[in-house]
Amino acid sequence: MNSILLILLGGFIAIGLMVLRRRYLGFLAQRPDDYRQTTPALDLRRHLNGDIRCDGVIYGPLGRVTSRFEGLFNAKWEGQTGVMTEHFQYDTGTTQDRAWTLSLGPEGQVKATAPDVIGTGEGKLAGSSLCLRYSIRLPDAAGGHVLNVVDWMYLMPNGTIVNRSQFRKYGIKVAELVATLHRVDRTEETA
Repeated sequence: MNSILLILLGGFIAIGLMVLRRRYLGFLAQRPDDYRQTTPALDLRRHLNGDIRCDGVIYGPLGRVTSRFEGLFNAKWEGQTGVMTEHFQYDTGTTQDRAWTLSLGPEGQVKATAPDVIGTGEGKLAGSSLCLRYSIRLPDAAGGHVLNVVDWMYLMPNGTIVNRSQFRKYGIKVAELVATLHRVDRTEETA
């Protein structure tokens, strides 16, 4: 009887430690205020503007690379509203297109919509970072699942943006994306 209680107690402690780690130490524990003092400041109208090249990988739930991709984006701003079109080419030969509408609000608030985003994504700019949370519906070819996304962008001193996103279903991480974004100089495009 005592051994069963010890096993149950050990199980509860292990679950408690996992919950505490996730809440206070992991990727999801980050908050925009953690980056408020970092520089250079991320300005979406400047850093996500014009032609942008994206290179990245997608990791599956076990941490192995499941896909690699390249993307060409174009972003244009009118005041506090921008539209960013994305064209992705995956290592499988498939392509994907998306158009985001981004709206900047007071105190770093960001709202984002896209055809495959359920409702409106909500985010916050702080220092050199942006955190955006939204739900996305995968294409039918990928099962049509709705995943909850936590998307972080970090501006590097050279102007490159590093993007890290985690995709969850029922609170369980099912994929992670890591990508770099940098503005394309017109001379680089023709090289």
